[in-house]
Amino acid sequence: MILRQQIDAQMRALVGGHGCLEAAAEAVNARWGTNVCKGTLSRRVSSELPWTILDVIGLEDALGRYPVTRMMARRMGETGAGDVVSAAQAVAKETGEAVAALMGATVTAAPAEMARAVVEIDEAIEALRQARAALEAGQHDGPIFRSGGKK
Repeated sequence: MILRQQIDAQMRALVGGHGCLEAAAEAVNARWGTNVCKGTLSRRVSSELPWTILDVIGLEDALGRYPVTRMMARRMGETGAGDVVSAAQAVAKETGEAVAALMGATVTAAPAEMARAVVEIDEAIEALRQARAALEAGQHDGPIFRSGGKK
């Protein structure tokens, strides 16, 4: 489980890696074209305001260090593989949504629709990864791996 204190500590270290709040704000703004000011970052450093994903990505990318992203990736490993039937249901759902979003993006060519399609495709890819993990972990009830049978 990730605690807010852990995120805050990692983010304070990233801000410190930039030398000062002003430089950290410039890094976020350069990455995203936003108007984050050092006062806002100061409030985030003091835990008065929460960190945004844009802050995390902007500060990590600028330093080439990814402590918060790594923490989040480890969190995903804690969920376990799941069972094959549930994984198959998730694959069907997510790939269907990805196809629909992809078609919508193709028809409209709108940036928002294209971004939605990318998100849906990523969710489908993750569902497929989890299905593979469940299958490889042998978490199924059926005769999928009977010896001598067809594969």
